[in-house]
Amino acid sequence: MDSLLTALKAAAEPTRLRLMALCAQGELTVTELTQILGQSQPRVSRHLKLLCDAGLLDRFREGTWAFYRLAERGAFADLARTLIDAVPRDDATLALDLERLNAIKRARAEAAADYFRENAARWHEMRSLHVPEREVEAALLRLFPASGIQDLLDLGTGTGRMLELLAPRAERALGIDLSREMLAIARANLERAGLRNCQVRQSDMYQLPLPSASFDAVVIHQVLHFVEEPADVLAEAARVLRPGGRLVIVDFARHDLESLRTEHAHRRLGFGDEEVTGWLRAAGMAAGPVVRLPGDPLTVNLWPATREDGPRPAVADAAVPTLSTLGVN
Repeated sequence: MDSLLTALKAAAEPTRLRLMALCAQGELTVTELTQILGQSQPRVSRHLKLLCDAGLLDRFREGTWAFYRLAERGAFADLARTLIDAVPRDDATLALDLERLNAIKRARAEAAADYFRENAARWHEMRSLHVPEREVEAALLRLFPASGIQDLLDLGTGTGRMLELLAPRAERALGIDLSREMLAIARANLERAGLRNCQVRQSDMYQLPLPSASFDAVVIHQVLHFVEEPADVLAEAARVLRPGGRLVIVDFARHDLESLRTEHAHRRLGFGDEEVTGWLRAAGMAAGPVVRLPGDPLTVNLWPATREDGPRPAVADAAVPTLSTLGVN
């Protein structure tokens, strides 16, 4: 009873309820929350501590940054969601908070886009500073069948290297990226390699213009640490997978190299197994054994998963284009 009363008292304050509503939209830092609310950082930090102590918010640290989000587990996670769902959608204060939050998200996206534009031509050079690519690619090949893939999807294709690597095993392969500069390099690389079964298209990986259950293999190589909502990307990847289809995520294990965030626009400093497998389960995927490739100073992990049941249908599936309308024949 006392714990429940503590949680209710923690939420029963205007600023703290606003913080909960914002943290229900995604993971946010104290600095970002301070910018949105227009309050001092010490005050916002005190409110956040009360909410975390009450079990209404989760807090996790990455290097020198701390992120906050609405509680997903624990005794009062359901209560937190119920309280946020009860907030009127037309509340003027909340609407202004969400408008400021969207501005912050747009600024993040623009910073990442600027980074990709500036570094597209030397992407492989930069990646080689952190990852032993030959070893990673050999491990990745072992996680996909040697032949028999009908349709392969590479999310965040970048320079198209994953298409070059895996396309010989597939009848058709499609690479998706939001950066025109990256796609220009990818097209040149694919033409040079003579891979006529490959196409690349500009698209948002959060909202793929592709039907559900249209691919039997998806690869997400060194992409998740750049994105705002990794769980949403994995859910969309699961949606387009056919039953029995294989997904492989390649990314860094958790680390504390702040320079990758400040100098290379990394949103996340790697990932833990528990959070990745949790996202996969939530997307209806069965996670396989993790492959670890220790490095100095970074370790690369490969997280394989399989779509065992039918993917969750998208509301707009009837209107999305087919592979042929995207130019993938």
